[in-house]
Amino acid sequence: MAPQSPTKPKNTGIANADISPTPSILLIGASRGLGLAMAQEFLQKGWHVTGTVRDRHNRTQLHDLAGQFPGKLDIEFIDICDQQQINDLHHRLAGKRFDILFVNAGTSNRDPSQTIGEITTDEFIHLMVTNALSPMRVVETFQDLVPGDGMIGVMSSGQGSIANNETGQRELYRGTKAALNMYMRSFAARQTAINSRAMVVMAPGWVKTELGGPNARLTIDESIPSLVNVLLAKQGKPGLEYLDYLGKTVPW
Repeated sequence: MAPQSPTKPKNTGIANADISPTPSILLIGASRGLGLAMAQEFLQKGWHVTGTVRDRHNRTQLHDLAGQFPGKLDIEFIDICDQQQINDLHHRLAGKRFDILFVNAGTSNRDPSQTIGEITTDEFIHLMVTNALSPMRVVETFQDLVPGDGMIGVMSSGQGSIANNETGQRELYRGTKAALNMYMRSFAARQTAINSRAMVVMAPGWVKTELGGPNARLTIDESIPSLVNVLLAKQGKPGLEYLDYLGKTVPW
C-alpha cells in the first residue's frame, strides 16, 4: 500500500488566529511636546495610535509621524475645551475600543510667578477649564470606549501634589493640577468592581518643552520612554495611582 500523504491542516479562513490583535491607545493632545513623544513611543512599541490635534487645517509634527508609520496612526481633531467637539469625536469613534485612553493636556498662565491673589479671574477660569475640567469631561465621555480591563490616564504634574508643595510658586498651575488629581480620585471612587480599570495620574517630571521651558531638568527623551513603560507596567492592575515617570508613587 502506498504511503499516505500527510494530512493538511484545514483552512479555517482565519489567518494568524493565535496572534493577539494590535493594542491601541486614544491619545488626546498629541500634536507636539510630551503628547507627540508618547505617540512615537507607542508606535515604536507596535501599538496603533489614534492621536488628536486641535486644528484640523494645520499640519503638525503628528502628521509627519503618520507618514513614518503608515496605517498605524490615525489623526483626529478636538479642542477639549469645546463640549460639542468632545461629543462629535465620541460619535466619530463610536464602536471602537481602546486599550488605553490617555489625556495629555495642560497650559500655564503668562506669568507663572504670580501668586494666586494676583491672578485675574479670566486667567483662573481659562486654566482651570483647560487643565482640570476639560480633561475630566473627556474621561467621562470616552470611558465607554475602554473595556473593563483597559486603562484610563491623565497627564498631571508633580506640582499637583499638595503634600510636596513646600516652596509655593506656579500657584495657579499647581492648583489646576491638584484639582485634576482630585477629580480623578472622585472618578475612580465611582467605579464598580465590574469596571475596575487601571487608572493613573502621571507626573512626567520637569521637561524641556514649550510649557516646561529651557531650564527644565529633563529632556523629552529622558522622560517619555520611561513614562510609557510605567503605563504599560500599570496595565492589568486595577485602581488609581499617582505615579512619576520612573514609576515612583507621588504623594497626593
